[in-house]
Amino acid sequence: MPESDAVNVLVPTPLRSFTGGEGRVVVPGGTVAEVFDALEARYPGIGERLRDDSGQIRRFVNVFVNGRNVREIDGAATTLSPGDELGIIPAMAGGTPA
Repeated sequence: MPESDAVNVLVPTPLRSFTGGEGRVVVPGGTVAEVFDALEARYPGIGERLRDDSGQIRRFVNVFVNGRNVREIDGAATTLSPGDELGIIPAMAGGTPA
């Protein structure tokens, strides 16, 4: 893939079984949705962990572009630039019992 199309994706530990243990992968994509498509094409099965049946980002998956939550931008339609860093953070439940 041309370097100019590359987006750096930070893969959380629970999803690294799809990426052969890699915590950082580089895929093409002009939007978050296109990056998710590229991830699914390269790492089959990862897409269903990221998106629901309607193609939206799963409720318990947070996605950040350069540190900014895409839910505050355009969600899966958020535009990306070459070299951007896309972080996938699964929401964690827990805390101290009352």
